[in-house]
Amino acid sequence: MLIVRAARQSDTDALVRLSKEAGTGFTSLAVAPDVLAARLEKSEKAFRAEAPGQTEDTYQLMLEDTETGRVVGCSAIKAMVGVSKPYWDFKIITLAQHSVEAGRRFDMDALLLVNDFAGASEVGTLFVSEEGRGRGAGRLVAQSRYLMIAADRSRFGDRVLAELRGIVHEDGSSPFFDHVSRPFFRMDFEEADRLSAATDNQFILDLGPQHLIYLDLLPDSVREVIGKPHPQGEGAYNLLLWEGFHYDRYVDIFDGGPLVSTWTENIRTLRESRVVTVRAATAPGSAEGILSTDRFPDFRTCQVLAVDDGDILGLPLETMQAMDLREGEKARFWRRKR
Repeated sequence: MLIVRAARQSDTDALVRLSKEAGTGFTSLAVAPDVLAARLEKSEKAFRAEAPGQTEDTYQLMLEDTETGRVVGCSAIKAMVGVSKPYWDFKIITLAQHSVEAGRRFDMDALLLVNDFAGASEVGTLFVSEEGRGRGAGRLVAQSRYLMIAADRSRFGDRVLAELRGIVHEDGSSPFFDHVSRPFFRMDFEEADRLSAATDNQFILDLGPQHLIYLDLLPDSVREVIGKPHPQGEGAYNLLLWEGFHYDRYVDIFDGGPLVSTWTENIRTLRESRVVTVRAATAPGSAEGILSTDRFPDFRTCQVLAVDDGDILGLPLETMQAMDLREGEKARFWRRKR
């Protein structure tokens, strides 16, 4: 069985292993092992905090194969971004160009450095290792984040965003970075990626462009990757669109990957989930979906086939044991619609 659970400090080695497998361009994991260890320590404390309201904590989730005990994926939610640490992106704006004398009228697109998402929550760091892929693992990890938000809305913002990795080649180069960002930051992509993940981003304000960057001045090879997700992230991108996120022409300042966002109340998994009372069921179930404990700090989710009787959800005994749920306890269930 695959279970998504709250991360623990003991997951450090597993998270370091996943970060190495994720490779260049996966900004949120592109940090040193000691930074990942500190992140897990802070996350564990955040899960244990009693309803603190919205903070700048990051809640780290791990995907575990209960049969082997091995961590095979991860994801996270930053409860609040853009406040103490600016959340920089490029916004693509359109400028109308018109001259009566020249008989010309056309539009010009340009990049503008902005911090438009202060106070929003961010879902990210979604990665499933090669050994964990299949069995609906990516979807389980992705939807678990929204069930966690539903478990305590007070901890999260009114908007949720996700920033996807852009086009980065196997040799670590980025067409967008090489032509747009490198002239300003005067460093290679990996260093910029690392600084973005590990610092307060003051270097972006200090070195970043202070004026518009016109897209028509860029090569075709660069323009065609702007707002496009990395091939390995296309599945995650499609899941975000399915959840109700939309692309509104915001892109990452280093690789040009798309940023998508939505109002929290509009997230499909959150909106369609409901609180149920669980019981042990001997008969096989037919209702397919995702079950969450609907509680902090021991948050966890898994895929289930349940007996759905409205307010009562019948579950196999082994599922209740793996989820640490007892007869008559409350949980949250999202049922997959056919």
